[in-house]
Formats: sequence, C-alpha cells, structure tokens
Amino acid sequence: MSQTPHLLVAAEDSAGRAGPLPRLARLAYGGDYNPEQWPESVWAEDVELMRVAGVNLVSVGIFAWALLEPAEGQFEFGWFDRLLDLLHDGGIGVDLATPTAVPPAWFRRRHPEARLVDRHGVPLGGGARQSFCPSSPAYAEASARITEQLARRYADHPALVLWHSHNEYGGANALCYCATSAEAFRDWLRDRHGDDLDRLNAAWGTTFWGQRYAEWAEIEPPLAAPTSVNPTQQLDFLRFSSDAHLDNFRRERDILHRLSPGVPVTTNFMIANCKTIDYWRWAAEVDVVSNDHYLRAEEPDNHIELAMCADLTRAVAGGRPWLLMEHATSAVNWQPRNIAKRPGELRRNSLSHLARGAESALFFQWRASRFGAEKFHSAMLPHGGTGTRIWREVVALGADLPSLEPLRGTRVVADVAMLWDWESWWAVELDWRPSVDLDYRERMAAYYERLWRDRLTVDFAHPEQALDGYRLVVVPSLYLTTPAAAENLRRYVAGGGTLLVSYFSGIVDADDAIHPGGHPGALRDLLGLTVEEFLPLRSGETVRLAAIDSEPAGAGAGAETTGDVWAEVVVPQGATPVLSYLDGPAAGGPAVTRHALGAGHAWYVSTRLTAAGLAPVLRAAYRDAGLVPPDGVPEGVELVRRAGADGSRFLIAINHADREVELAATGTDLLDGSFQQGVCRIPAGGVRALRA
Repeated sequence: MSQTPHLLVAAEDSAGRAGPLPRLARLAYGGDYNPEQWPESVWAEDVELMRVAGVNLVSVGIFAWALLEPAEGQFEFGWFDRLLDLLHDGGIGVDLATPTAVPPAWFRRRHPEARLVDRHGVPLGGGARQSFCPSSPAYAEASARITEQLARRYADHPALVLWHSHNEYGGANALCYCATSAEAFRDWLRDRHGDDLDRLNAAWGTTFWGQRYAEWAEIEPPLAAPTSVNPTQQLDFLRFSSDAHLDNFRRERDILHRLSPGVPVTTNFMIANCKTIDYWRWAAEVDVVSNDHYLRAEEPDNHIELAMCADLTRAVAGGRPWLLMEHATSAVNWQPRNIAKRPGELRRNSLSHLARGAESALFFQWRASRFGAEKFHSAMLPHGGTGTRIWREVVALGADLPSLEPLRGTRVVADVAMLWDWESWWAVELDWRPSVDLDYRERMAAYYERLWRDRLTVDFAHPEQALDGYRLVVVPSLYLTTPAAAENLRRYVAGGGTLLVSYFSGIVDADDAIHPGGHPGALRDLLGLTVEEFLPLRSGETVRLAAIDSEPAGAGAGAETTGDVWAEVVVPQGATPVLSYLDGPAAGGPAVTRHALGAGHAWYVSTRLTAAGLAPVLRAAYRDAGLVPPDGVPEGVELVRRAGADGSRFLIAINHADREVELAATGTDLLDGSFQQGVCRIPAGGVRALRA
C-alpha cells in the first residue's frame, strides 16, 4: 500500500511537540464520512476529492451498526474492510467509531424493555438515533459485543488514527424514566449516600411534604407529578443520568484500550450546548477531548458564542490541544431557521477554533446526504458538487492549514478566568426558583461577550480549581456553591486576586439546601454583605443604576446603567457601595459593591446587566486586577495570543467586519507569508496569524 504526504505517522511534530493524535503528524482536516449511503462506485471518487481538498482524517462507522451486525451476533465486515483499505491507499487516516448511538431495528424488537421512556412514563419509538435506555443491560451487552468485534478486527489497521466511542452521548436520550433506570438510580443513590436511607432523607429534605422514605424500593425517578418534584431528587437524577452515560463510555473505552493499546479513544462532546452532561467529570476519562460545535445561526455576532465554546472546550481539556470533531460548512438542518454562512465565514469559524486550542477542523459531513433527516445539512461536498462556492472554500481551507503547523503544541495565553459548573446550571434552572428569567447560559454569554469585546482571553475553570495564576476571576452564576468552592474563592481573593460575582450566587449547597445565616450564604463574608431579600422584576421592567459620588473605584464614571430581571436588598457588612439603584423596588440601596479582603477585592453585581452595561463595572475591576485591555483594536476584530515552550509567540487576529481594518502589530503572517510592520492590515472577513 502506498503512503502519501496526507498521512504521516509520527509521535511528535518537527519541533518535538507531542500532539493529541500521535499517528497524525499534521493538523487534522476532514469530517464524518458515511459511505454506506452511497454505492461503492462513489467511494473512489470520494477519496480522490478528499485528496484534492487536503483531507487527512475522516470519521467512519458512526451510524453503521445495522450494516456491520445485520442480525444479532452475525457480522458483515467485508464492505468495511474495503473502505478502510481504500482510505489508507489514498493517504486518509481514520477516526473509527463504535456505532453504538444507533442500535439496529432487531435490537429494539428483541428488547422492548430497553426503549427510552419519557418523564410521563411513555415509551418512545425508533426511527431516530439514541432511542434506548442508557441503563439497559441488554444495550450494555450488545454495545460491548460490537465494540469488541471492531477492536479485534481493526486494531492493527494502518489507517487507524483514533477510536471514536458512540456519538454525542446524551444528545437525544439524556434522561430515561423506565423501570430499569429506576433500579439503576436506586443503586447509584446507595453509592452516593453510603447505603444509608437516613442520610438520603436528610440530603433530600424529605420531612418537607412528608416525603420520607423507609425502603429503597420506594424511591422513583422524578416522574411527572401533580406539582413540583423534590428539587434534590431532580438534581441527583441529573447527576445519575450523566454518570449512566459515562459508564457506557467507560465500558467501550476499556475494551478499546485492552484490544487496541496505544490508539487514543475519544467521544464527541457538545460543550456549552449540552446541559445534561457534566463534562468536568468526563474530561479525565477520554484520551483526548473533542467537541462538536454549531453556530446559533440567527444570533447576531454568533462568532462570540463560538469563541466561548472553544475556550470552554480548552478548559475541559486542561489547557491541552483538543479536537474540533464536528462543525458545519454552512447551514444546519435542525434550527428554527437554518441560516447559510456567508462567503468566508467557514474559514473564519474554523480558524477561530484553531486559534483557541483545536488541532483539527472536522465537519459533519463529507458528502451531503440525499435522504434522511439531515439531507438539508451542509457538507464539505455539497449536493451541487465541485462547482459550488462551499467546495471552493473547503479546498482553500485545506490549502491554508499546513501553513498553521507552527501553532501545534503551543498554548493559548489567557487573561481572565470564568467559573463554569454544570451542577450549578442544573440547580439554578429547576422549577420554583424566584424568577423564570434565571438563565445560566445567558449570564455566561453576557459576561463572556463583555470580556471578548474588551479583547481579553478567557480560561474557564471549575469552582474548586486552583485560581492563583489569574488576576481576575469572573463568576456570572454560581447558585450552587460548595464549602470547598467558597473557601477556594476566599483564598484567591485574600491572596491578592480580584473577584467579580453576579447575583443569586452562593445560595445553596450540593444538596440544594440554603446555606445558613442569610444570603448569599457561602459567599456572604467574602463579599462583605448580606442580601436581605430577592426582588425579581416583572417582565419588561427595568431599574436604573448610577455611580455613588463618594465611591473610589470609578465604576460608571457618572453615567447611568440599566438593569432588568433582578434586583436585591443589599446590606453592606464591610463592602463599599459603588453603584446604587435610582429606582425600582431597591431604590436608594446598593446595586454594585466592592469589598477589600486580605490583599484582594471582591465585587458584587446584584442585577442583570447587558454586555454593554457591564462595561463600566468591568473597567473598574480591571483596574483592581491590574489588567489593561488592548487599546485601539477595531470593532469586530477577535484577538488570541499563543505561546510555545520554545519561546515562540503568535497573535491570531480575525476580522469579523465587512471592511478592511488596521491593527498595531508586527510579525510574519503564517497564512500568506507577508511581513506586517507596525501596522497590520486585515482584509474584510480575513485572518492574520502573526509570528512575532
């Protein structure tokens, strides 16, 4: 078999920097390939076009279970052998998937007890993907069997670069309420609460509404009920459900590690958009973190949301390189309005992920489907073929990527940390909170947008993670705050850090019980204040804020700021009021405060401010932190700095505007080889990757 420059097997790149895929010595480019949708006569054409486009990695087998095992225990691998050999002969590496997201029709017929059941107790049908109970023993046995067969047959195949377990765990079957899940939930609860019903009753607060349990068999999943279901029961069920999917991944991973040692195993996350999976818990279980990202097409400036997801993926990866496993060349098929990407957007989106730590640009999918639920989803090779704009942009991006090889193994340089916690997200949005407008992701996006527009790069962090290396830590929402997290933040501020906390944080512990002593509970002493009462606002109601004349920090500079959704009665207990409410239910009281603690400062914002409204507050916090955002950067320009262990420095500048802009910068552009001296000109919609 011939070997081409597309696939080079090496443990490290030319600079001696190990990458996430030891068998692939280049940035990965390609996407999902589903040849089973096409006659074999098309396959050779596909491989040749992949070579034209610069593709060096494709994901195969993701939805092929019914073809690989057409009847229980009967396997047909001949077509798959031919496919992998053809790809290898063409110099294309393989990300080989276990097809366990789509159990075949024979599985559903033989195991009706494994069907997914919704919260109303209704079994759900097939004709889709992930239509199974994640706690099903029958599914566990069947998925292990197909995984073992694939691993035994292809562990030594020369095209194999990466194992890809399942597809988007929890994407469609996040929660199952069947009898099997109920029994598995009880087993999980025994592990969590030490087989001690008294401990569980205390954690769940079952003396409220007479819910006390005397036997484990009395406990159910939080099925639909006449009124609000115990919130801690719901919270534990969310934890259990995330862990049930993780158990399925571990089972497949362990088989692959045993039979195919040395080949990394991943699964594609859906970071920032999948609420039901706690990716902090999953991160250490995969050999390399990979993520799927799709633009929220109708949102203006949706490239900011893309940057947030990329930064969060890098954080989950522990700052190490990660893989962009899926994104779209243009429109998707499942949003209310599937907006097509404009010329150049495909390239900008891909390079933004690469700038923020990805070492791949992979798409769903290679060739657009003619049938099925995703036939209107864009692809690298569109329905219109090689005469289309999308194809030309795909080929151009493939030609660009080799010039970005110097970025491999370098790290993103971050200025600020933001805390993100899936458990707190679950808890704050359960029913019967003080306002239906409490929206975890919205607060994350607003604070992130402010930092992005101030050209500060963000690392995300778990609330209990060490924060010593950051001058500023931002906490947009942390309703569920453990004592360990509270102590971590106190230690950070006392040691000289600057902390900014948004409203309704520090309220409950890990069991959703109110911290004693008044709000904001776990953070009360750190923030130097008490919140006597929450004051949710009516729909459409706003409150005006203004700087207090005597405040020393300069937030607001005399201008008014408007909040909505939320206000509070804030009573300082050591904190200094910085902005006050001019009107609304908290009129005359503090709205934003600043508290000196040890060598640092803790800020508190008690209302919802837009990204624009946060500007004066963040400017003041920057001063405390000694942060100076870059000055003179044109509107719409995204900046990311990267550094290598060898002292190399890079600045990636992405122009999202429709006009040419100028940026004060010097360096050689990796993409076109030009030297930018003092003033760097970036074309409309263009990208510069400058080596200092």
